[in-house]
Amino acid sequence: MRRIIDITLAVSAQMPSWPGEPKLTASLLRDMDRGDSCTVSRIEGGVHTGTHLDAPRHFIKGRISVDELALDVLIGPARVVHFPDADAIDAAMLDTLALPAGTVRLLLKTRNSTLWNDPGYAFREDYVALTPDAAQWIVDRGIRLVGIDYLSVERFREPGHRTHKLLPGAGVVAVEGLDLRRAAPGNYDLYCLPLKLAGADGAPGARRLDR
Repeated sequence: MRRIIDITLAVSAQMPSWPGEPKLTASLLRDMDRGDSCTVSRIEGGVHTGTHLDAPRHFIKGRISVDELALDVLIGPARVVHFPDADAIDAAMLDTLALPAGTVRLLLKTRNSTLWNDPGYAFREDYVALTPDAAQWIVDRGIRLVGIDYLSVERFREPGHRTHKLLPGAGVVAVEGLDLRRAAPGNYDLYCLPLKLAGADGAPGARRLDR
């Protein structure tokens, strides 16, 4: 029997947001409890809220937007790997994985995942992310999608945003804010379905793993 794992964070006003970006807010435009004929909600927030992906134009001017991403990159076989003790993931650590040839989608589970146990916690600057040499390692091996269990694949205040430029510069899609708590290391089928926001630099959306 196939097992389906939802790796999408529940979106709420309590979840952390990137410093300087708007927190999610929700309000009711219509409410049956107030006598309206239906209930209609309104939400506001940045496109890099919660579980989301980055379009190349997020850090590289003139590159493609979310609605132009190829679905064959976002859907297909993926490998989940676990670095429970890492403070940052570098190329030497990725070398230890012995990934099968042809690996196209790589999801990184770290100690970040435990942070989601408290959805109301404040943003953490010490989250685990990729170093620039790890980003180059991913590019050199032909990986087309990389995901991580925090709001950025890049370390906080990385000089020059090198990781965030190396990956999309080579056509690698970054998926961020994954909830990998229930995902054991191994092979899965990934379904990464962002909102199709025309011209956008990123988008939230549903992610799931099948096994």
